[in-house]
Amino acid sequence: MQQHSRITHEAEPNEGYIRKLIAEGEHQQLDFKFGINDSRKIARTLAAFANTDGGRLLIGVKDNGSIAGVRSEEEFYMVQAASEMYTRPVVPFEVKEWTVNQKRVLEIIVPAIKGTLHSAPVEKEDYLIYIRVKDENYPVNSVWLKAYKWKNLKTGTFIKFTESEKLLLTYLETEATITQSKYCKLAKINSKTAENIIAGFVAIGMISIVFTKHGVVYKLSDRYTNLSPDQRLKEISSHVSK
Repeated sequence: MQQHSRITHEAEPNEGYIRKLIAEGEHQQLDFKFGINDSRKIARTLAAFANTDGGRLLIGVKDNGSIAGVRSEEEFYMVQAASEMYTRPVVPFEVKEWTVNQKRVLEIIVPAIKGTLHSAPVEKEDYLIYIRVKDENYPVNSVWLKAYKWKNLKTGTFIKFTESEKLLLTYLETEATITQSKYCKLAKINSKTAENIIAGFVAIGMISIVFTKHGVVYKLSDRYTNLSPDQRLKEISSHVSK
């Protein structure tokens, strides 16, 4: 396998570029890896960065921020395999190799790619679309996918605004979050209808999806809470299908 054509070799400048990145800690656009032994797992990080806001992967850095350095050229080839073999479509990246205290750190730079969703394997041939939330990668659900599709429609996003929709917003004005199943029970609607209603509100920016290790919940968006009641009604009404 040929060395990646975009790799560059750098000595860390006096201001400590890599150390400044490490000081930020892991977050939505930064991830640390001591080493790589699974290209599929790295593919999920590459896809999540590309689908969200882009990001940097520092290889040769432990979770606690200490610099261990990369062990061999194999680290680079594992990232290359992650991109070329395990992301669909292929996630492009750039590589910089930094020398810090005589240790090598690989900086993998992934751009945010708008208009295209990238998937990676969760298990063997089972591919899912991932996004980056804080310092974790999460597979998206059907609500997220519908909202993404509807938000990007050239004709605009249109929703209904019946009692079922009003019930959801009213509930979330007093409760922090709700699950899809809870909403189904409250509104006495089926799962598909609930999914469409929530996705519509997500698409127009009135509800946010919260991904956690324990599952997915929904809450009012910051945009919704910052609007007055009249402004909310005006915003929602502008998206109501005639």
